[in-house]
Amino acid sequence: MTPPPRREAEQSYVERLPVPALAGLVSAVFIQRVASGGGPYAHRNMPNGSVELTCRLGAAPTVTGPLTRPVTQVLAPGTTVVGLRLRPGAAPSLLGRPASEHVDLVLGADVFWGGHTVGMLGERMAGAASPEQALTVLQAHLVDRLPDAAPLDPLVSGAVCRLMPGRAREVTSLTSSLYVSERSLRRRCLAAVGVPPKTLHRMLRFQGVLAAAQRAIAQGRTPTEGGLARVAVDAGYADHSHLDRECRRLTGVSARTFLLQTAEQCACGHDHAASYEPLLRSA
Repeated sequence: MTPPPRREAEQSYVERLPVPALAGLVSAVFIQRVASGGGPYAHRNMPNGSVELTCRLGAAPTVTGPLTRPVTQVLAPGTTVVGLRLRPGAAPSLLGRPASEHVDLVLGADVFWGGHTVGMLGERMAGAASPEQALTVLQAHLVDRLPDAAPLDPLVSGAVCRLMPGRAREVTSLTSSLYVSERSLRRRCLAAVGVPPKTLHRMLRFQGVLAAAQRAIAQGRTPTEGGLARVAVDAGYADHSHLDRECRRLTGVSARTFLLQTAEQCACGHDHAASYEPLLRSA
């Protein structure tokens, strides 16, 4: 099967690396645009162990996640969204609350930083000359918060590193390698990430599938090249059925449907290299 032909972008999604000061807390920043002349766009967020801070320009910033199920947001024509994705375990440092308190929720950023601060931030972003400058304003705000940010939990950071795609086929060895009890690891992972280690492992393993698919699309190849059995084995799943079960759990659709939808959406103005390159290097 050949990749879908490129067409004029009705929506675009471009990711970049954050400013250096945020590199330890933020995995990627992004700008998403929906063309004024097109129709509404259904954007699917899937569980990935991360928390996102986003702002539809003209509105107040919001905080999404961490998710345990897929959530679809409908973006109206003419919408521009700027935002950033926090690394798993980084949310408590910048938001000041355990990640377990806002699992599967979309909340106004004022819940974490206060109405006055967030109102001023939203106005400054709305008044920026371009989405790129609005993203600069958002990142600068987070940099200004760094002196008051709590340190990352080193135990959770070590666990996340070991659970990245391609590094662990199971999580039972984490307790011995990190010199911690299973109960303590679970408690600290829930506070920092919002989900237990086994759930995070499933999410990160599937992010490896998505990363490989996005790289294939960027290279003009179909993400199902070689068959779904090969996709599953390369990502560390037992077989195609195992991959399909996990895909339905995390995206709501079968693996074949998900990969074909990803190819259709990402072939018309998406750039995910800032996200997929680190994941593929970790494998």
